[in-house]
Amino acid sequence: MKTLKLLIATLIIGISFSSCSVIIDDTDPIYYETLEDVVTNYDLWYVDYNKTTGNGDVPFLSKAFTISFINGKLFANNNLVGIGSTGNGYGIQIGYYDTFKGFLEVDHNLDGYFDFDVIQISSDKIKLKDNYNNVTYYLEGYQKYSFDYDQIFYDNIEYFLQEYNAWEKTFTSNEGEINEFDYENFLAFTPENLTTFYSSKDEVGTDIANIYWDYVGGYEVFNVQGYDNLKILTLNYDSWGNEEFELSVINDGKISLYHLDSGTTYEFEGRGYIQYLKNSSAKNAKESVSNEGRKRTKIIRETKIRRNLK
Repeated sequence: MKTLKLLIATLIIGISFSSCSVIIDDTDPIYYETLEDVVTNYDLWYVDYNKTTGNGDVPFLSKAFTISFINGKLFANNNLVGIGSTGNGYGIQIGYYDTFKGFLEVDHNLDGYFDFDVIQISSDKIKLKDNYNNVTYYLEGYQKYSFDYDQIFYDNIEYFLQEYNAWEKTFTSNEGEINEFDYENFLAFTPENLTTFYSSKDEVGTDIANIYWDYVGGYEVFNVQGYDNLKILTLNYDSWGNEEFELSVINDGKISLYHLDSGTTYEFEGRGYIQYLKNSSAKNAKESVSNEGRKRTKIIRETKIRRNLK
């Protein structure tokens, strides 16, 4: 592993001064002529936020799920909704970048200028180190055709739930016992933290702005042993205890909640999509836009064994 910011003249390599060598291991050398080759070698760089080190922050990297470097333009997928299709998979343009001086310079549309040391870890992993802000981000490279757009929803499920102002119940199965949750028609998960949810008994079809949130409580998401495409969602209702569901993603606007105690399956659809750092030229009255507020934090989930279904 070595920093690519080192002057080429100081590198002990048997190639010309116009290039540098990144050695992955003794048997697999990879040669990059410039830092530009390194950052553009993959279509998408997934920001593995749980590996972030340091006590500082770079706002645009704390928001992003992926970033891409394309001909001096910097793109990001700040939302999970629409990922894979927005901007042909690259997301939206959030600024510009330059590698000419041997380190990564970024001019972000909102956050301003940043300089990074780029450190090669392996053929598909790099670190972006901001010495001024004392923070290092770990990025994993993928080509668009091999990137698992579905799995990213489950890996970041808490943030997916936040991308709508409300989730409206649109389906209740005939199977299952009558239970208290049958009367809850709206849910909301706020971006202020990863523990608070809202619930409402308002009639299905109520306008989002007119929803009365009857209850505010805590929630938690668990991994399920042996399953990558399933989570356990626990909603804490003080009046009658915890409600536990198997949570699965149907698409980027619909989720399924299987109520473990009653055997009832519910489907909820997202209402009021919130796009983070929207292009100024895009206009859609049905969307909310936020350029601040949500920031990814490190998530440590407990793992549960799947219960026998009713």
